[in-house]
Amino acid sequence: MRGTMELEPELLLQEARENVEAAQSYRRELSHRLQGLREAQRQIKDSASQTRDVLKQHFNDLKGTLGKLLDERLVTLLQEVDTIEQETIKPLDDCQKLIEHGVNTAEDLVREGEIAILGGIEEQNEKLWSFTKKASHIQLDSLPEVPLLVDVPCLSAQLDDSILNIVKDHIFKHGTVASRPPVQIEELIEKPGGIIVRWCKVDDDFTAQDYRLQFRKCSSNHFEDVYVGSETEFIVLHIDPNVDYQFRVCARGDGRQEWSPWSVPQIGHSTLVPHEWTTGFEGYSLSSRRNIALRNDSESSGVLYSSAPTYICGQTLTFRVETVGQPDRRDSIGVCAEKQNGYDSLQRDQAVCISTNGAVFVNGKEMTNQLPAVTSGSTVTFDIEAVTLGTTNNNEGGNFKLRVTISSNNREVVFDWLLDQSCGSLYFGCSFFYPGWKVLVF
Repeated sequence: MRGTMELEPELLLQEARENVEAAQSYRRELSHRLQGLREAQRQIKDSASQTRDVLKQHFNDLKGTLGKLLDERLVTLLQEVDTIEQETIKPLDDCQKLIEHGVNTAEDLVREGEIAILGGIEEQNEKLWSFTKKASHIQLDSLPEVPLLVDVPCLSAQLDDSILNIVKDHIFKHGTVASRPPVQIEELIEKPGGIIVRWCKVDDDFTAQDYRLQFRKCSSNHFEDVYVGSETEFIVLHIDPNVDYQFRVCARGDGRQEWSPWSVPQIGHSTLVPHEWTTGFEGYSLSSRRNIALRNDSESSGVLYSSAPTYICGQTLTFRVETVGQPDRRDSIGVCAEKQNGYDSLQRDQAVCISTNGAVFVNGKEMTNQLPAVTSGSTVTFDIEAVTLGTTNNNEGGNFKLRVTISSNNREVVFDWLLDQSCGSLYFGCSFFYPGWKVLVF
């Protein structure tokens, strides 16, 4: 009985410790959930405030634009009134001047005739002769035409009051407020010098026709478009390593012109060093970021290698052929254990590659399996994983085995690549014998 009594405090102490640990874990979980709740509250309040600002700004802009358009239309119509008035009133003004001149001439003639008549025939013979001669030169029976009122313009304005109802209907239907966007970013995958952004539709009632992806550095205030299309995945290149970027996506409904609200911005970054081609190689011209190589017109030939062994096993290395030139059986795109100058192709030992005609070479030997020929826009990917390390019981040489998967145009080949020594990182390279080939690596 005493032994049992002596154990009870220890059991109580153990139970108390467990309860303390449970309480601490409970507190941590509650704190985590409280933080999540506060973030949710902040998102609602911030998005509501931002939506208010957007609505106010939009309708203020709309009022200003509508007012400007109405003013411009009024000016146009008033100018039409001025033009019609000026063009139609001028003939009438000319006729008025002609009639007024005729009235003045007739009054002068009447006065002259009355004076001549009052003087008598004997005394005013000369005056009567002069008056008669003057009267004969004036066509007293010729009168200018004066148009009837029905034949001259009578200006008026035709205004359709139904436009008010039409505008009212459009205004009452203009704009909507959504509680959540119809699309959201699903995944951000870091790549050397880039980030793959994947998104998905979260509103089953929304039929998307196009998507629009934007990004910006977190230190910037301006988003920029990087993709508009029907795909739900895009790789954003020109990403600086270890820099945070924000991404957001929206969609345009089927048959609609306006875009949906933006998704909740997601922050992503890449810790992987960008792939770059070696500079200074005479036969190739490079882009500013040195991730695009163009075979130029130089007669110099050979393999253009990466500036460093930046491909790490376990990752995916992608080549995208932007433009094509004349193909040659010695063309090559692939990876190698080390740079070896003096070769005109990667179709050599310690390298795996694909030719532009789709042939696959492993350590200089052509494989039986073949991929489709490379065309403009083709994407060739290399996925390499270490399989074994140490001595292998075979007659092929090499004691380090890598499993290589090369994919192109929805087809792939898988094989084991034997090397003499361990290689955790590899060089990549390309060789083209005719100008015009342009290759992007990421």
